[in-house]
Amino acid sequence: MKSYKQYEISATPFAVDMISSLLWELDINGITEEDEKIFVYVGEEKTADLDSITTQLNKLKSEGVINDFNINEDHHEEINWNEEWENNREIVRVGERLVIKPSFRNYENKPDDIIIEIDPKMSFGTGEHQTTKLILVLLEKYIAPGIKVLDVGSGTGILAIASVKLGASYALGVDNDEWCRINGEENIERNGMQSKVYIKEGEIDSVIDSDFDLVLANINKNVLLEIKETLYSKCKPGGLIIISGILESDKTNLETEYTNLGLKVLENQQLDEWSAIVFQN
Repeated sequence: MKSYKQYEISATPFAVDMISSLLWELDINGITEEDEKIFVYVGEEKTADLDSITTQLNKLKSEGVINDFNINEDHHEEINWNEEWENNREIVRVGERLVIKPSFRNYENKPDDIIIEIDPKMSFGTGEHQTTKLILVLLEKYIAPGIKVLDVGSGTGILAIASVKLGASYALGVDNDEWCRINGEENIERNGMQSKVYIKEGEIDSVIDSDFDLVLANINKNVLLEIKETLYSKCKPGGLIIISGILESDKTNLETEYTNLGLKVLENQQLDEWSAIVFQN
């Protein structure tokens, strides 16, 4: 039986989406999350090791996304990756009506529930992390019937799908990762949204339209600063921009940078050490 290495990773703050995103760039078998820790699995045929994982985490540390981290390495016999992945996916209720569930979990609907089925596989956005929850809660408040939505860094497609299920007429997700496009398209089909939700592989600059009523971006601080003008250019006058993936300590900086573009802060929400900000154009 083949053996594999398991790397148990903790970080402060526990920026799970961003940590996972960088670690998936390495040659690994899988990632699971449990009790504020990430477990990275590397089989004999894979090349990732302690040094490469440490390098990726140091990138996040240098960018101020995390302050510190710890890695423990262990060795085990072969693992059933599908079973391990399924065992770590749960049903998540967010806000008043949204319920995020994997396709293989049963759930008895309540009358006003809006069910979104998400199987994340190798992309990110399960509804479990604070940064995603913050935007989902804000979508319940700000989605208006018939609006057009752009989701930048769409991952699993969860925010684009939720937008349409809450009443938007059209949502476009854009992500520069091929796995995210593939997984996003799978989740769109799983939720029956093929006629209203679309995923484009590429950077935000590849999006031609500039008349979106609502622009979403759940990304880390440095990227939010880098693409601020482009996000602004995609939002129609009077439209809204919601950004997340922001540590509370960085909120004032992001507010200043975005209001300097001419945007107005409508509100900000906080969950643990994470913040989301709503701007109006």
